[in-house]
Amino acid sequence: MKNLGQMMKQVQQMQSRMGEMQEKLVELEMIGTSGGGMVQATLNGKGALKAIKIDPSLVNPAEIGMLEDLIVAAINDAKTKVDDKVQAKMSELTGGLPLPPGFKLPF
Repeated sequence: MKNLGQMMKQVQQMQSRMGEMQEKLVELEMIGTSGGGMVQATLNGKGALKAIKIDPSLVNPAEIGMLEDLIVAAINDAKTKVDDKVQAKMSELTGGLPLPPGFKLPF
């Protein structure tokens, strides 16, 4: 029973730290780029798009399709970076508590 009590205490501590981390995720910003930096997308830690920057040389009506593709690529790059950062923070948070494979936090 001692191990169960100790595990419950770890779970409570982890829940507290997770709440704090979720609050901080809104402040996290990652910038994804495409086209050699000509298009930049900034997402917060929750994956919400905060800003788009487009190099003025890209604005050509004949190349709108390319511009749209570059924007999508930049957003996806930023989202990947956010997901990687969140996963790294979760790994730090759950470091001492073994979780079953495929178990994801937060619940």
